[in-house]
Amino acid sequence: MSERKVLNKYIPPDFDPSLIPRRKQPKNAQQVVRLMAPFSMRCNTCGEYIYKGKKFNARKETVEGEDYYGIKIFRFYIKCTLCSAEITFKTDPKNTDYAAEHGASRNFEPWREEQAVEEEDRLAKLEEEESNPMKALENRTIDSKREMDILDALQDIRARNARNERVGQAVDLVASLGVEEIENEEDKERKRLDEEDEEEVRRVFSRVPAEDSGDSGKGFLTVKRKAEGDEPDVTSLLSESTKSLLADKPLSISRKRKADSKNSLGVKLVKKKAKPALAA
Repeated sequence: MSERKVLNKYIPPDFDPSLIPRRKQPKNAQQVVRLMAPFSMRCNTCGEYIYKGKKFNARKETVEGEDYYGIKIFRFYIKCTLCSAEITFKTDPKNTDYAAEHGASRNFEPWREEQAVEEEDRLAKLEEEESNPMKALENRTIDSKREMDILDALQDIRARNARNERVGQAVDLVASLGVEEIENEEDKERKRLDEEDEEEVRRVFSRVPAEDSGDSGKGFLTVKRKAEGDEPDVTSLLSESTKSLLADKPLSISRKRKADSKNSLGVKLVKKKAKPALAA
């Protein structure tokens, strides 16, 4: 597929570029360039706000009679987007920036004002030192003292940080040991409480031997006792008359059980008599 745009053009061998006539242009001709607004500005005619970076078709020309150490200064012409008023600004090689010239005012930028004030103070200080050597010596002494104070403060900060780091490590170690000790104390307290509970259970539920137990292997009874104290005796619960009656006629409790003809199901068993045999 052939190219849509041909970039190479044929030049005949007998071509002489010196024969081409030169166009006559004015000395300070303007050029149309495409650029973006280098700073935010406000139109003086209509008050329209033009933000930084807005694109314009501008006209560029070289400023006559102005330069900065041989560097040319250029002027740009743009139009307001609302009222089409002409706005001009030019380059500022000294501050590596642009400066508003006509038709618009640059928006307030605090950092630019601070930089300007600092630069003015620095220049005034240099002029004063050049005219007064004693003032220059005094300024150097003050600067060296300030540097020493800064170094001392920096050293103190470093020492404090190192001490805090060591203390922090020690505190972490002590805290970890304290946690282990607390865990051990909790385990000991829990174990002691468990042992007390078991001892209380053994004391309340004790096993005593039964007097009349048919099976020797199972001749123990589980007796429940009160937690506050021992159970009172049975005789202590009786009245005085009952106690005297028991003392005069002791009761004998028979341990024999009457044989019951009923089985465990409650059915009475009756033995049948045998019938006599018939004679042959």
